[in-house]
This record gives sequence, C-alpha cells and structure tokens, in this order.
Amino acid sequence: MDLRSLSYDELTEDVLKMGEKPFRAGQIYEWLHKKCIISLDEMTNVSLKLRNRLAEEYEFGKFEIARMQESKIDGTRKYLFALNDGNMVESVFMRYHHGNSVCISSQVGCRMGCKFCASTIDGLVRNLTPGEMLGQIYAIQADTKERVSNVVVMGSGEPMDNYDNIVKFVGMLTDEKGLNISQRNLTISTCGLADKIRQFAENKFQLTLALSLHATTDEKRKQLMPIANRYSIKEIMDACAYYFEVTGRRITFEYSLVGGVNDSEEEAQALSRLAKPLHAHVNLIPVNPIKERDYVPSDDRSIRAFQNKLEKNGINVTIRREMGRDIDGACGQLRRKVMGQASASTVVSGTEN
Repeated sequence: MDLRSLSYDELTEDVLKMGEKPFRAGQIYEWLHKKCIISLDEMTNVSLKLRNRLAEEYEFGKFEIARMQESKIDGTRKYLFALNDGNMVESVFMRYHHGNSVCISSQVGCRMGCKFCASTIDGLVRNLTPGEMLGQIYAIQADTKERVSNVVVMGSGEPMDNYDNIVKFVGMLTDEKGLNISQRNLTISTCGLADKIRQFAENKFQLTLALSLHATTDEKRKQLMPIANRYSIKEIMDACAYYFEVTGRRITFEYSLVGGVNDSEEEAQALSRLAKPLHAHVNLIPVNPIKERDYVPSDDRSIRAFQNKLEKNGINVTIRREMGRDIDGACGQLRRKVMGQASASTVVSGTEN
C-alpha cells in the first residue's frame, strides 16, 4: 500500500492497529501532506522504530527527477519523474500572475488513442495511485521551493479511466489537513467518458471539469479521438448538462485547433451551438506538434477568426497561452523522447558488444 495514498482516517486506523496513540497519525499525515516530505527520515518527531515499521509495511514513492527542462521563453519547467517501479511520468510547472500551477499525470501512458497526443502512442502501462498524483505536486514544490496554488490533471492519462483514485486524490488534495487547495483551483480533464462524467457529478465537487472536445461532429471526432466510437457527442453533451445541473459548475470545452482539420468558421458556428446551452467556456489550444503525427497548429489568422466567430455568438472564449513549447511541453513528449533515447542506447550497446 502506498503510504501517501492513505486518507487521514485510514492512516489513523492503521496506526491504532500498530499499538500507537491516535495523535501519531496526525503527526505522520502532517509530515506527508503539509510538509510534503520526500523521505521518511524527515519525520523528526516520530520514533525511529515507527519510521522503520512504516518503511517496512508501506510503499513510499520516491520521485527522482530523471530530467528537468526549463523553458528559456517563459520559465516553464517540464519534469520527468522516475517512479519506484522504474516507470516514468511527466509533470509541468507554470508560473502565472495569479499563482503557480502544475499539470500532473494520472496514468503511466494512456489508452485513449487521441491522434494528436504523444502520451497515448505506447498505450496504457498502469494507473497512478492518489499518492503518486500528490507526489508529483510535492516533488515540484520541493524542487522549486515555491507553493503550488492551482492544479490541473491534464497530463498523461485519462483521469476518468482511473476513476476511484482520482476521486480519492481530489479529497486528499483539498482536505484542510493536507495542502488544502481550493476545489475551485482544481481542473480535471476528460476526453468524454459520459458515464463517468455522470458518476463524477454525484461527488458534487466544486472543481472545473474540462472536456477535451476538439471536434463538433461524431465523424470528425472519430478521426481525432477513438473514444468517439464509444460515446457520441450527444451522449457527452447530455452528461455535461447533468454535471452542470448537479454541481452548478460550468464546463470548459478544450478545443485543440489543428490547421485545416477543425478550424473553419463552420466548425466555430457548430461549436457555439454546443457550448451555448451549457454556458460553457471554450479554451482554444493551438495544437502542439509532435514528431509522430503530421498535425500542425492553425495559423494566427485562423485562430483569431475562430475566436471572433465564437465571441460574436456570445461564447466566453480564451486562447490558451502557449507555454513550454521549447521543452517538449506537450503531454508525453519528454517521456517518449527519453524512452527513445534509452532504447537507442540499448540497441547501440548490443551492437557494439
């Protein structure tokens, strides 16, 4: 069991089973989730005997920085963390005027198959635990020595495909006993698992749900996102409407603009018709090119025309500020780059031997 994944109540129960006093759970939880330690040895007010027992009975994720790249353009940092089992996940640290944001991964790899995303090319390896999602944030805070105030789960993986762990992660991240980040400063992204969106609504979280839409017809969406073969746009819109009704939180539509594919005025008009009934906010994203695909971002003129069409239709729209383009900023890019280098090194080594 991952020690960081234990809720406060679960940790208390386990500590009592060890024959320890209940206050020990509070001490340990504070070290883990407020002070965000990276080693159990840092728990100076916990006995060595108890620390050793925790080390023996639980997994404690160590987030080794396998690589960190910092943008010379905007200071964005892209982290590649090596996990205990040798797998690697990516996270991004971004500075904004309203506070520091991190974008974290929810899975090692992804099985959704979106055509413009590097993280899905090698498929899904495994889900991340709540502690491994929290650990990305804690490790970044430890490295930057700066507080994180906004969290986006929009890195590698489909959060709703790791449903139970995501729900627990949200509870622990926003718990006053932990980092106590406001739910309103948390965004969870999904490519549109309609049944999970409905289920997620029942938690009544006050976070932002971001739908990766990227097309306005089922036919075109199927070309970009294989998940569209399972859920139609109508099913997804109905689920989003239910989410809005239950939580009172409006949906954000993430829309990656791909040159010559989904950036016409007709597409903007169709997107307006989908967004208006939900009072949805539209976030336009010039697609980040990856070498494995031939998709290119829309040019500035097309992006502005698309934005203007939406605004004329009364849609609240923003163009996402591009960050980290010079540091393999898009989902899965850095992990694939490093994995590719490792594979090439193995081949060369084998040839030489």
